[in-house]
Amino acid sequence: MSDLDEIRRKRMAELQAQQAAAQNQMQQQAQQQVQQQEMQRQMEAQKKQILSQILTSEARNRLANLRLTKAQLVEQIELQLIQSAQAGSLRGKVTDEQLKVLLSQIAGQKREIKITRK
Repeated sequence: MSDLDEIRRKRMAELQAQQAAAQNQMQQQAQQQVQQQEMQRQMEAQKKQILSQILTSEARNRLANLRLTKAQLVEQIELQLIQSAQAGSLRGKVTDEQLKVLLSQIAGQKREIKITRK
């Protein structure tokens, strides 16, 4: 019986070690996820700050409204505006009219498909 008890005890110790390793790994993954979320939150805050410096309030409102329907387009425009600001090619704040022109240019780049019936 002592051999059987010894085997059970060893097996129980192995299972506990495996469980502890799995819990440790889950904690590390949770910490990494929290760090990634924090980095993403910081990047969003920086982006928001830069956009508030380079856009007028009307242009920011237009982008906020447009984000509801075309989030990818807004992300593309914001990235383009930030890059332009960092390159120094923007002079003054971007107005709503300038933003409209930029939107029409980007929308014009998309391919239009026309179907004609005979």
